Amino acid sequence: MPKLRGEAFWRETLRSAHYVVAPMVDQSELAWRLLSRRHGAQLCYTPMLHAQVFLRDANYRRENLYGEACPEDRPLIVQFCANDPEVFVQAALLAQDYCDAIDLNLGCPQMIAKRGHYGAFLQEEWDLLQRMILLANEKLSVPITCKIRVFPEIDKTVKYAQMLEKAGCQLLTVHGRTKEQKGPLAGVASWEHIQAVRKAVSIPVFANGNIQCLSDVEECIRKTGVHGVMSAEGNLHNPALFEGRNPLVWEMAEEYLEIVQKYPCPLSYVRAHLFKLWHHTLQVYQQLREELAKVKTLEGIVDVNRELKLRCQEEIANQKEGEKPKEGLPFFHWVCQPYIRPGPKERCKENGASGTEKGVRGKRALEEEEDGNSELLSKNKQKKKLRNPNKSFDPSLKPKYAKCDQCGNPKGNKCVFNMCRGCCKKRAFKETADCPGHGLLFKTKYEKALSWQSSQRVTQNPEISWRGDVDVGETAVLKEAGDS
Repeated sequence: MPKLRGEAFWRETLRSAHYVVAPMVDQSELAWRLLSRRHGAQLCYTPMLHAQVFLRDANYRRENLYGEACPEDRPLIVQFCANDPEVFVQAALLAQDYCDAIDLNLGCPQMIAKRGHYGAFLQEEWDLLQRMILLANEKLSVPITCKIRVFPEIDKTVKYAQMLEKAGCQLLTVHGRTKEQKGPLAGVASWEHIQAVRKAVSIPVFANGNIQCLSDVEECIRKTGVHGVMSAEGNLHNPALFEGRNPLVWEMAEEYLEIVQKYPCPLSYVRAHLFKLWHHTLQVYQQLREELAKVKTLEGIVDVNRELKLRCQEEIANQKEGEKPKEGLPFFHWVCQPYIRPGPKERCKENGASGTEKGVRGKRALEEEEDGNSELLSKNKQKKKLRNPNKSFDPSLKPKYAKCDQCGNPKGNKCVFNMCRGCCKKRAFKETADCPGHGLLFKTKYEKALSWQSSQRVTQNPEISWRGDVDVGETAVLKEAGDS
């Protein structure tokens, strides 16, 4: 059966999905996807997976995809980050039987994406992207999709989208922010860019950005004409967003924890989800915030969640008639609701001159965390400072890592090929060479194998002198022995 494309793919395979849960690193795991689907989500993405790691590591495949088979979890799109066409396609081939499409991440703006040379930091390399998508479109049995960020210029963004469509992308998700718009500098996403892309391409388009409630979803579809709307942070703070409800936080938390009991995931994922769900309440009960941060078992997290619920119920019982939510919130803090990320100026004002307000340490601006002043360092960095008083957190003193000539990851300082270990191993094996810097001794082992073979022949037949002649079959055997 030929794979569906464009509108047919969205309509039949994705079941005309309008409400989409975004790919979120360590946050869109199976348990969270199932919770979101129960409350209105029609399509989910896996967390971003690293194509190179997925290809070489069977445990990584099992932990992130193979061990999570669940009939309820469809339609599902698996997202990869990659910068090599062959690696991307080989990883996608291993994943295609477990999903309905493969997505190429071209939207991650974080520093790790810059160092690894993937995500939004590929958006200027159109030739490379064309090769990746063309090859994937040719080899895969499922459609290839892309998630992008916009350029400041609408015209360039439109040409970028058209290039991806021409290469074989069957569905495009457009996050209406540039790669520089992140963290406290995120600002408002441009629906104008998204609308321009929607008008310029014939494939389905999803919008991402500025989605905090169901009315935002409806307004976005009306203004941009997109096929669907994707939510990330809005979904994390209110998994019932697509239902148009604002449930009690403990209802969502308890349901999520029940799903985790059936479909386990790392404790760090669970903790992060509860920090998002209870965000506003944890500003009130700081002691429980500390307990949630320290707890080391799922049972412990359940206990903290139960205590938060009891505190809120007690507060509700003591509530005065006509009392309104505090801190400018639309609902009381125990109700699932959006968290509007403050901009840099608002954040400084919110935290006060010293970074504290009412005796509670507020969030720091990014630059405060990077200098050497121990009073402004995060708690983890303060602990490191106590263990090593001479340690400096001044970014100007951090070592600058040279990049691998092949893939852009940090290279080994003593590598003879100027590569990272993964690329070095491939080249050393191919050329039967040594790299002492990475502890790879293919040449040495090969020569030892030849020497051993020589001694075996002389021992078995002393009349035959060893001349060093090795036929093709023997060479293959010896090279295999050298890799052992």
